[in-house]
Amino acid sequence: MNLISQEFKPIAAIATTPTAAKLLQPICQTLEATLWIPKSCQHTTNSSVDVKVYSDSLKNHLPTIWQDYCAIVFCLASGAVVRLISPLLQDKYRDPAVVVIDEAGKFVISLCSGHQGGAEKLTHLLARLMNGTPVITGASHNLGLPGVDILGKPFGWQRGEGDWNKVSGVVARGETVQVIQEVGSTLWQEHLPQNHPFDFGFHEASVRSSPTPKARIWISFTQRQFSPDSDLPKVQWHPRVLWIGVGCERGTSKKLIATAIQEVFRAHHLAEGAIAGIATINIKADEVGLVEFCQERNLPLHTFSAEVLSSIEVPTPSNIVALEVGTPSVAEAAAILGARQFLLGVMMEDKKELNSLTNLLVSKQIFRIEGESGAATIAVAVAEKEYTGRTGKLLLVGIGPGKLEQMTSAAQTAVSYADVVIGYSLYVDLIQSLLNPGQIVEKMPITQERKRAARAIELANFGLTVAVVSSGDCGIYGMAGLVLEQLRAGGWNGKIPMVEIFPGVSAIQAAAARIGAPLMHDFCAISLSDLLTPWEVIEKRLIAVAIADFVVAIYNPKSQNRTEQLVKAVNIFLEHRQPQTPVAIIRGAYRENEEITLTNLDKLLEVDVDMLTIILIGNESTGIYSNWMITPRGYLGV
Repeated sequence: MNLISQEFKPIAAIATTPTAAKLLQPICQTLEATLWIPKSCQHTTNSSVDVKVYSDSLKNHLPTIWQDYCAIVFCLASGAVVRLISPLLQDKYRDPAVVVIDEAGKFVISLCSGHQGGAEKLTHLLARLMNGTPVITGASHNLGLPGVDILGKPFGWQRGEGDWNKVSGVVARGETVQVIQEVGSTLWQEHLPQNHPFDFGFHEASVRSSPTPKARIWISFTQRQFSPDSDLPKVQWHPRVLWIGVGCERGTSKKLIATAIQEVFRAHHLAEGAIAGIATINIKADEVGLVEFCQERNLPLHTFSAEVLSSIEVPTPSNIVALEVGTPSVAEAAAILGARQFLLGVMMEDKKELNSLTNLLVSKQIFRIEGESGAATIAVAVAEKEYTGRTGKLLLVGIGPGKLEQMTSAAQTAVSYADVVIGYSLYVDLIQSLLNPGQIVEKMPITQERKRAARAIELANFGLTVAVVSSGDCGIYGMAGLVLEQLRAGGWNGKIPMVEIFPGVSAIQAAAARIGAPLMHDFCAISLSDLLTPWEVIEKRLIAVAIADFVVAIYNPKSQNRTEQLVKAVNIFLEHRQPQTPVAIIRGAYRENEEITLTNLDKLLEVDVDMLTIILIGNESTGIYSNWMITPRGYLGV
């Protein structure tokens, strides 16, 4: 949960009664939130929670902490909360997310800053943790649509100018909204509900032929000036695709660099919100003005050696620059390399191919300002892919046997929280009710595990939070191992993307629970699928556990094209165990089509099984009593 709660930190939870304080404590512990309580509730808290006491009235105390938190969770009547916060509200872009929970813990209400502050997302998270009902009243959410003012947030886009309220109103009424997207990820387009109101026009011809729109969304790196007299409300998103190459004299001030960039962007109608980062030569990595500018704007500063820069063909090389720093171009070459850096790993060996990528948008321009020291050279290039500015996360989630009540609240929260959910189509369908508007959901066939893992890593490296779902426990014949293997093979540093694993009730546990207590003594699990493990290895393991008298769970006993392995396995067990050894055959545990058969080892092959079946073979002490399978632990003696 630590990776999930980071988005909302710092969080405050406010209680006014002992009942409310007790309800909020586990939430505060999970989300690492601060619990604010009056003196009268001090006796109800424990040391595992960060508790602070307010001595004045809550009405007087709330203004003192209002701006200190990204989110505030009240366990209080919603009407009382409205009266408390109303004098403090400014606008949805500056107010913290406000969520209200009733004292019974049945309802979680998104009250304020649902989109921009993330109250809707936090409401879903808290509802999953508490097994409560989320109450979301936002129009776009109830239409199954991402909010217009947050649809670019997962991709790091910056909101530009426009009438966001009017455009959001058009969406809420289901009227046509024209979307002209020139750059940036189109993943958000590919996962909209069927009856969405967006009309995607990319060229002038398509704009003319589209239905008459009631609003327009521009997604580009251009800074457009909207007429205040227009009847068509418009907004603009700016994906961060522009890389600024900077060359400068030693000692050039931050003000000069900022002014130069502003002038270039103004002259070429470029949006500063579309800036992805700054690129320069490595000897400028410690240039104070440049470093301060990047820190102030929270921009990455990427540097390249003179050798690498000199390999790039540019329109205006300089012999003077070459003599000074060893490359005929700093600004232009650095801008191009900054914009193309995600391709460098495969292209640096092919300079001809790299030089064919003509992505320079603005050739170099030199700036000096009277009264400011130094000089700056500015060039701008556009990348094919935006810079998100986010650290990606991989949430490896075990969904249990399929019923939501068998799925942990933490696992439910992870699925609900993620930007992307990836999994085998059957498993994603089982958790459909956890999915939210705006989420990217990618279903894949059962045989595409490697493709699923690779796709999840790709999107996490892009900066998205990706939930990879597996049935049962993700670390037991699930996707966790494969994802970690592929990360390791790719030279993962163990930190980026971040990884968190959410365990689930495994198939062996679910199957055992449906037929009694067969796993009370030593047990093991063996898969009969020889797709990834040679049959000789599987056979060796079967012989060993049969001799050792383990209770054995058989996974993947039979498929349409693989039928002989189960026969061989049964014959191995019959060589070392009694024919009357109890066997349980469980198909689809806890699912609607669940089938359970109790039989003996010598009758096992008479029962139909498939890839959704778990077979439990008892040991020499396992028995059947009144349709319950029991393996004694030995507490009652021999």
